[in-house]
Amino acid sequence: MMYLLLMNKRLYSLIFLVFLAFPLSACSNDSSDQDTEQNGDSMNQTGFTVSVPSAYQIAATHQGSVVQVDYESKDYAGNSSDITKTAYVYLPYGYDEDDPDTKYDILYLMHGLGGHAGEYFEYGTNKNMFDRMIEDKVIKPTIIVSATFYNQNSSRDFSSSTRELRSFHFDFENHLMPTIEGMFHTYAESTSKEDLMASRDHRAFGGFSLGSVTTWMAFCYDADYISSFLPMSGSCWYYGGYGDYYPVETADFFEELIAEKSLNERGYFIYVATGTEDAVRDQVYIQMDEMLDRNDVFTPDHVVFYQKEGGRHDFVAVQEYIYNAFPLLFN
Repeated sequence: MMYLLLMNKRLYSLIFLVFLAFPLSACSNDSSDQDTEQNGDSMNQTGFTVSVPSAYQIAATHQGSVVQVDYESKDYAGNSSDITKTAYVYLPYGYDEDDPDTKYDILYLMHGLGGHAGEYFEYGTNKNMFDRMIEDKVIKPTIIVSATFYNQNSSRDFSSSTRELRSFHFDFENHLMPTIEGMFHTYAESTSKEDLMASRDHRAFGGFSLGSVTTWMAFCYDADYISSFLPMSGSCWYYGGYGDYYPVETADFFEELIAEKSLNERGYFIYVATGTEDAVRDQVYIQMDEMLDRNDVFTPDHVVFYQKEGGRHDFVAVQEYIYNAFPLLFN
């Protein structure tokens, strides 16, 4: 049944654009309880996510802060002119800029179509969830970056957005990552390429919808810098694009990439997430069907696929994906 997407390309394309056009704050508040247990020691390769605890709606006692960072970059999707971009950075409670000896893992998050830098700290109770997870010792204190693939004057239409995300890895490698990790205390000893690569085990990247596509691109281009990935409701478009998928070729490319970069030995982890009622779930199903058929290559300690029962293409689902995946990203 999952291959019906390929027979109904135009219909699904329209659905995709409609769902991604909604602001995240306008999305449904669907949430359902699951009994599936997840932890780093006994986790199945496939399963269902569990709900964010209702107590996480209550403000944390110890709250982190969010700061704006403007940085210099280039218009990689355009004429390569000099531009200024903005990212927002969550600093956990207790972060001390005068304490360089305390190091922090770092998670970069990317929005979907029409989104903007900082939105992961604006919608719902995401920031409070981070505060509570740290307060409850579900995760370690972590620096979180809500960035954007858009430039200041970028068009937000679908084709322009796709061009922007495809070139974002240049911005990430050359500007965003060195700027952020030159300002804050991560495990990178310096912002040289060698030191950024040496600290890859303490760096993760995730994103929703077109941000999920960006996350897969980060795996394709930046696995030397990043060890853990959280693509949420979107597949890899290294080949083709929306409605034009190449699951076999994509899995073949991943196999070659893993071998070429010795990722099995160096370590990598991909937590793939989508909802059972997500309007674009079939694109994820097609890719994961192919990858999980090769579970001798994409083993459970490297690749897992989890779904939210009843989950739609909305920020409620995204929050649940992050809650479930975050404790696993830096193991």
